[in-house]
Amino acid sequence: MSKNVRHSARRRRLLQGAAAAGALGFASAASAVAASDPWSRAQDIRRRFAVPLRFPQRDYLVSDFGARPCELAKVHGYPTIHAKGELETQAPGSHDSHAAVKAAIAAAHKAGGGRVVIPAGNWYLRGPITLLSNVHVHLQAGAHILFSANPADFARDGDYDCGGNGKLVLTRWQGNDCLNFSPMVYARGQQNIALTGEDWSSILNGQAGVPFEDGGGNCWWGMNPKGALPGAVHQSVPNPANPASLAEVAPQLDAAARARIQGAGEGWRADASLLPALSEAGVAPEKRVFGLGHFLRPSMIQFVDCTNVLMQGYMVVNTPMWIHHPLNSRNVHIKRVRMDSIGPNSDGIDPEACDTVLVEGCEFNTGDDCIAIKSGKNRDTQYGPTRNMLIQDCVMNSGHGGITLGSEMSAGIEHIYAQDIEFRNAHWASDPLWTAIRLKTNMNRGGYLRHLHVRNITLPNGVQTTPRPYKPLPGNSLGGKLPSTGGGAVLTIDCDYAPADDIVRSRPPRVSDVHLSGIRASNVQGPDGAFSCNQVMVVLGPVPGSYNGPPGTPVLPLRDISITDADFGTPRNAADPWFVFNARRIRLANVRIAGKTINTELNA
Repeated sequence: MSKNVRHSARRRRLLQGAAAAGALGFASAASAVAASDPWSRAQDIRRRFAVPLRFPQRDYLVSDFGARPCELAKVHGYPTIHAKGELETQAPGSHDSHAAVKAAIAAAHKAGGGRVVIPAGNWYLRGPITLLSNVHVHLQAGAHILFSANPADFARDGDYDCGGNGKLVLTRWQGNDCLNFSPMVYARGQQNIALTGEDWSSILNGQAGVPFEDGGGNCWWGMNPKGALPGAVHQSVPNPANPASLAEVAPQLDAAARARIQGAGEGWRADASLLPALSEAGVAPEKRVFGLGHFLRPSMIQFVDCTNVLMQGYMVVNTPMWIHHPLNSRNVHIKRVRMDSIGPNSDGIDPEACDTVLVEGCEFNTGDDCIAIKSGKNRDTQYGPTRNMLIQDCVMNSGHGGITLGSEMSAGIEHIYAQDIEFRNAHWASDPLWTAIRLKTNMNRGGYLRHLHVRNITLPNGVQTTPRPYKPLPGNSLGGKLPSTGGGAVLTIDCDYAPADDIVRSRPPRVSDVHLSGIRASNVQGPDGAFSCNQVMVVLGPVPGSYNGPPGTPVLPLRDISITDADFGTPRNAADPWFVFNARRIRLANVRIAGKTINTELNA
């Protein structure tokens, strides 16, 4: 390989130290008033973005560097993961403007910074946009970037030469570090960077449902089981390219440790299972090599180890996987961005191990969680928690969870604020929002959540009104009840999320200090009545029977959860409006359910 991942590890430790010092200053400055008013911390977060990023007043027009617009043509593919249909893509023989965009960014960076301008038109790029410090990439109104439907184009320019797997980048895939395809917009270790559009006619198109250009018929979404071709290898079936035993890549493990991580059968050799197994086995990131010959789709926009980041004013469509994925970054501002990608794992915004994040004025129409806050998985916790995040003035139309914490949250999540959110659930009859506020973790992902504050939220079309039951491990019947942890509640706290997905389950999660106020949920008229949800809330604390680690580790109940001044409309299950397991001090004050006002404390 051309570079060693450890080369940047020292830099990361230095940045983390600086971030930690900043966080301590942040905490000490706000601690006196935060005890009486936790929202004062949210105001501090907002004030940190009051002064916009500054760039030298120099423009670099990509057409001056050889970029040329292309024509469009129709192809058959997947407009959404649910249905085939026609899409527009670049016409055959279109000019590749990737080198021109790369050259414009390099020129702006070399000059000390500036704005790289992409004019109106259709622009075909056979490779990623890689940002550099002090560079602002701006899409004018009507600019439409089409990233090639060719994985090889995103395994060509990375810093790590991995032979037949391609030249790859250091990235994270569902919480675990690896070398893999470059995201379509990428930066690592940069400062003062921006990606902006004039309006929502400025489009970044991942073309994830367009057939690959090799003619084989697959597409990015086909790497996921939901879109896989019949009989094709995908991320969730054993990949012959992977080692036959962890002994090949982790010889330091004894036979018992290997068996514990691999489990029974060959399932661990699937790419999506091998990567967390490599983390659990202590294999260094530079030896976790994927890319060509593998099936881990790249995020659309990912910034790693970056400081002072702005993403604003554009629309993103049809992305291979997560749409925005800032990782181990500080001072991240995402403003007035629209996300429209009904594909597998098409989360809208996934801040991971980030400090100080503001998301405002965004609109979500996604195939998975709208916002999903992360902090690593298995042993990949070196970047620390995600903390100090404010979400406001956003609209969530479809997705699994509106605001989700987890499931990859092993390093913890703290001081998260959300206000003035409309969980619009615009497609409630055909593709409903599963739940509004959702936490997902389990005995593997572990971690902690503390200090989540949500206020002034509306659900004009409720959320999904039918249940999505919990799938426990054998023997974990919870007294015969199966709570609807997958969807159907306005608030879901699930500390036993998909337990069968993780072989090692030795990290009990901790959850405390979750406070919601000012909730207004309305009913929608279905064929069998008018309902706002299936249940008001599902609170599933850690399930002791799912733990399989060393004995003596405490499995603690959730604690200190409150809902105040809320009207939840009429749940379908109004006779049993909540489920609570292994939780203490859940307080409801001035809460209306099916027309009745409730003031109570729940312990179970």
